[in-house]
Amino acid sequence: MRQFPLEMHHMAPGQVVEWRLRCTAGAAADADGRGDAAGRRASFNQDKHFTVAEESRGADDPVASWIAVTFEVAGVMDEQALTHALLAFVRRHEVLRCEFRRLAGELACEPITADQLVLDTVPVETFDSSEALRGFLSERFKRNIDTLSWPLFTMGAVLREDSSTVYLAFDHIVCDGLSMPIVVHEVQNAYEALRRGEEVDLPPAPSYLDFAEEQRRRYLSIDAEDERLGHWKRFIARGGGEFFPRFPLELGVEPDRMYPIVNEASPLLDAAEAEVFEKACRAVDGKPFMGVLAAVAVCLREAGGPGVYRGFMPVNERGRAGWANSVGWFVNTMPIEFDASPGRDFAQVMAAVRAGFGEMMSHVDVPFVRAWELLAPVEFAARSWPYPVNFFSYIDIRKCPGADRHEEWQPTSHVWSARANGACSWFQRDSDGLHMNSIYVDTDAARRTMDYFQEALRGTVREIARHGAFRRPIALASPRRPLGAPVDAAVPAPRS
Repeated sequence: MRQFPLEMHHMAPGQVVEWRLRCTAGAAADADGRGDAAGRRASFNQDKHFTVAEESRGADDPVASWIAVTFEVAGVMDEQALTHALLAFVRRHEVLRCEFRRLAGELACEPITADQLVLDTVPVETFDSSEALRGFLSERFKRNIDTLSWPLFTMGAVLREDSSTVYLAFDHIVCDGLSMPIVVHEVQNAYEALRRGEEVDLPPAPSYLDFAEEQRRRYLSIDAEDERLGHWKRFIARGGGEFFPRFPLELGVEPDRMYPIVNEASPLLDAAEAEVFEKACRAVDGKPFMGVLAAVAVCLREAGGPGVYRGFMPVNERGRAGWANSVGWFVNTMPIEFDASPGRDFAQVMAAVRAGFGEMMSHVDVPFVRAWELLAPVEFAARSWPYPVNFFSYIDIRKCPGADRHEEWQPTSHVWSARANGACSWFQRDSDGLHMNSIYVDTDAARRTMDYFQEALRGTVREIARHGAFRRPIALASPRRPLGAPVDAAVPAPRS
């Protein structure tokens, strides 16, 4: 399962049908269709996300994004079985049945009762080319996914004589990237069980709303002097007082401005190379994600960045209390810092990554949004991060539910954002190897910088796989331009 732009998905054309969610008690605003919403409040992640959507809509400057997943179903589609499978999926995960409302300053999360929901099957259009189909889906997701409107996701399928492609696209407020393998696993297993005339048997999936409630109970009342913020304060102090770790290479962006995005993906290692890379990491007492992060740090340094790597890293919070099978936004963003200065070999940088990761994980319980609100209130009031931020994400898809059938199901995931002011990179390991997906600002400087960085990183991880070391300097012309320098200064030419 790879994450890459929807525009790169070569799905076969066919007839598109959609499943539209409806509350039988009336409109979603009808309280008779609601469960017991007393005391249900959104998580810190959800509250901030919703607030940004509200403020940007009020300023006629909408912020838009979505997360989507597709997967293949072999043979002639049993529409009735798939309808029941999708409905069971929505009913199972309380967060998908929620409408969000601002009440007395807080964001209420009001779930609709599961048995009040139905799905209507709606034929849409038949497409005879993959290009036209991708264009339709891209526009459909942009138009249908709205943080301020219920429902917060869309579902459909592309039907063909011998196979179908099922798609679901979500607003981030109800899910995260690791929710996507859960979606595929649950819907496929329910569909197959229903076709066999069997009961759907899935493991427990506690509600994300319970997670949010526990999180708010523990951290809503803390203040900036709370000792649990010590890790954040030390990180900020070492960064010269800045809450956000800057992306250290030139992207050619102006302050307080958002830009259209470039969304691109490419392979870094094939399956055999990824296995050898993992062995090289294990040989120095590290894990593969640590090796990728070490390679990223060295490439940024060689391109003119600092010797000490400072960045944000998303951390999955499902495993700490039994939410492994739950859909929701179970991600905390944490700062990580380690020494990758010149002269340090692979084993030394890996030891620094391991130590930095261990320190980060010992403080992972404090929610990112709460730390941001308390320690950087000026930046918290803005609708976006204040400048390009260094961000690293890694997922080993092989460890996700249903991974043993991904070759058959062919799942893919896709993220999209209307605008950005920096760069974010996601790395995925699956049975086919190691892959990279980056979203960054569409400027000439950013295209040159990211083109260099991606090629340099590919060469570096391959060197680690082949030799277990940073064997040689990066064999590309380096940007080596300090932040803030003129955009046209000392940058490598784009690849042909």
